[in-house]
Amino acid sequence: MSEISGKKTLKVSPTLFPFSVGIWLLLLALTGLTLLNSLFNLGRLNIWIALTISTSKASLVALFFMNLKDEPPLIKYVFLLSLLLLGIFIGFTFFDVWFR
Repeated sequence: MSEISGKKTLKVSPTLFPFSVGIWLLLLALTGLTLLNSLFNLGRLNIWIALTISTSKASLVALFFMNLKDEPPLIKYVFLLSLLLLGIFIGFTFFDVWFR
């Protein structure tokens, strides 16, 4: 932030808006892939495709719209650890359901 006549203003990069629109369009494309995934019966592969797409969308939102890419390494490691733990919990749930 810079101060102009006592007021704090936020400096915004001129390339930020097109980049954000690009990320938004990528999120829309991934949403379309999710819709296409629901139209085809691929058996057990459907859930894995849907989880991969949703994880990709959540990571894009966290990295670019929540500015996680600009955070210190410790915050990034905590984020990655939470994703790892979520994956472990989902994996245990799948094993429980599939091997009953």
